[in-house]
Amino acid sequence: MKALHKTAFTLLLLGGLNWLLVGAVQWDLSALVGGQGSLAARAFFVLVGLAAVSELVTHKGNCKSCSASEKEESGAPMPPSAPTSA
Repeated sequence: MKALHKTAFTLLLLGGLNWLLVGAVQWDLSALVGGQGSLAARAFFVLVGLAAVSELVTHKGNCKSCSASEKEESGAPMPPSAPTSA
């Protein structure tokens, strides 16, 4: 399950960066693999979409922050936090 989470996160990161480039400088990474209509680009877009669905469904179980806030709300004791340096 951890490998699926890391793969989904990586795909979401790449998809997000692609949209950033499209919005900021009108440059689409799919142009590198033949344009938006190419089979490779369409496969990438489908994989990014599936990654988003996977993260949407499994996020709460994978995210330490969400798990911690859920424990706080339930009143369960939380382990001590590691000290942070400024």
